[in-house]
Amino acid sequence: MNIYKELKDRHQKEMDAFPLGAAFSGDQFAEMMQKWGLTVDDTDKICSIGGGCFIRKSDKEAFFNMLKRFKDETDAAIAADETGDGFIYDMFYYELANHEYCITYEYDETFDALGLTEEQVVADKRLLHGLKKAEKNYLKNCDW
Repeated sequence: MNIYKELKDRHQKEMDAFPLGAAFSGDQFAEMMQKWGLTVDDTDKICSIGGGCFIRKSDKEAFFNMLKRFKDETDAAIAADETGDGFIYDMFYYELANHEYCITYEYDETFDALGLTEEQVVADKRLLHGLKKAEKNYLKNCDW
């Protein structure tokens, strides 16, 4: 059981349930707006969150509060892992695998996914321990 993945999955389920729209064409934009009970001319009632995704302005505060809570929950789980053998290990193991570390041998995408820098990891003994342990076990178990 990977406690990082459990948290990530819970966050994803909540994100999937949030009234978020995506549009990459005029037809998709019209469909998204209609789904929200708006017309294509009601652009003053929506805002872009990047990547072709939109939310209603009325949901903006709730959306950003949700994102902040996700970050706070992740930060709290990292802080609670006193050794790096629990949540931190699971976090690095999952993201190393997710970003095919066994092929690239690069930490960049893993750190980016976690919002960490190399300097932060090196400066925190727990993070560094969790990373090295995850790397070793991931490579040992990696199916080439």
